[in-house]
Amino acid sequence: MKKILVANRGEIALRIMRSIKEMGIATVAVYSEADRKSLHVRYADEAVCIGPPASSESYLRGDKIIEVAKKLGVDGIHPGYGFLAENAAFATAVTKAGIKFIGPSPHAMEIMGSKLAAKAAVSKYNIPMVPGTDEALEDIEEGKRIAQEIGFPILIKASAGGGGKGMRIVESPDQFEENLQMAIGEATSSFGDGSVFIEKYVSSPRHIEIQVLCDTHGNFLHLFERECSIQRRHQKVIEEAPSSILTPELRDRMGKSAVDVARACDYEGAGTVEFLMDDQMNYYFLEMNTRLQVEHPVTEMITGVDLVKEQVKVAMGQELSFRQEDLSINGHAVEVRVYAEDPRNNFLPDIGRLQTYVLPTGPGVRVDDAFEQGMDIPIYYDPMIAKLACWGKDREEAIARTRRAIAEYEVTGLSTTLDFGDFVMQHPAFLSGKFDTHFVKQHFDPEALPAIDEEKEEVAAMLAAYLMQQQSSSHDQNSKHASSANRASSWKANRRRL
Repeated sequence: MKKILVANRGEIALRIMRSIKEMGIATVAVYSEADRKSLHVRYADEAVCIGPPASSESYLRGDKIIEVAKKLGVDGIHPGYGFLAENAAFATAVTKAGIKFIGPSPHAMEIMGSKLAAKAAVSKYNIPMVPGTDEALEDIEEGKRIAQEIGFPILIKASAGGGGKGMRIVESPDQFEENLQMAIGEATSSFGDGSVFIEKYVSSPRHIEIQVLCDTHGNFLHLFERECSIQRRHQKVIEEAPSSILTPELRDRMGKSAVDVARACDYEGAGTVEFLMDDQMNYYFLEMNTRLQVEHPVTEMITGVDLVKEQVKVAMGQELSFRQEDLSINGHAVEVRVYAEDPRNNFLPDIGRLQTYVLPTGPGVRVDDAFEQGMDIPIYYDPMIAKLACWGKDREEAIARTRRAIAEYEVTGLSTTLDFGDFVMQHPAFLSGKFDTHFVKQHFDPEALPAIDEEKEEVAAMLAAYLMQQQSSSHDQNSKHASSANRASSWKANRRRL
């Protein structure tokens, strides 16, 4: 491949482009009108605006993206995560256009995109699954009977989609019918598919996922696990690798199960198999994400494998250059998702300008982001600002390094989840490894977060505004002596921080 289009935005687009550039491959960015000044646009070798700010008119317009790719002679399209990353129809259209889709086949996406189809596909392997129905629920009375057999509490889940949508916990028979109708309605509006099924509700689950990597030559590998149990609204906020509770024997069994899930759909490229684990250390297959995960940096940190480069190599038809026995865990890594959210107010999204934005640095610290001081957080997309990932020789050092990096990370102008991340890093439940997906509900108290120093924030904002004005004036003077071509291609100047 000589040129790859990244069909995404923000930090993941920038992260993908960096690996592609190291491979000597040219990059193409697409962007909405809201992202015209974004860093991924300035970093790419070529960039094309594909529509208005709303993702339905830009980043979800597969037809426009393919049109741009064909016009610019693109060899491959990397979807990142979110938007069109798990859209089988888009992957099919890309392939029909004579362009390589950097990801799994549409067939694998379709199977794993439906939780019911995924359960059917993996049933031929000896993979533990949560007790429940194997087909979509069509009769309310039949559903009640099955729920009684399984035993309450039970979980009603949408077959399509994720993120907690179309999911309802039912504690007793009298709550069943109402929650069923709510789950069907939410699944229909969110995914266009109202199919739901029933599973036994695992009351104190851990969320543990296994990274898999597969080529087109019959090689199926796993790159160990990630612990993703610290969540809010069924979405992850902190991840670590490896898990603090897995024994080598259990890690090996879960890894083999994950590889079998990949085999069940003839998977290609990088993917993630998610498991629930109960308080007795029993694990159950949950689903497979047929894309790169948000939390992939912690896996890269403990294995030394660049997952994006491997995705591209697999798409080019190359065989994996290593085997399972070549892989080992080196140290420990923790990732904190830095969201523009207010943990003091039920994690409600916040919008505004990054009046102060200074990144942490130093040994073992990695920040995947796509913002600079003075930029606005757009209201149209996910509120994640960055991913802060820290590596240490062991879990204790990784946690200590994460706390140090959080303390160095300076953000004013809006609320973020950094204080929440620090709260988790020093909480006894997290430090001991004795926590589950209910951590926020059971342990988090917004009152425990440090009070916001409004006077300090105001002074910082005034200083930042002054420095930005000075920089702007200086830039205007310098621009008289620089060509527009040089300014457009000057990544170092664009990336300069105050």
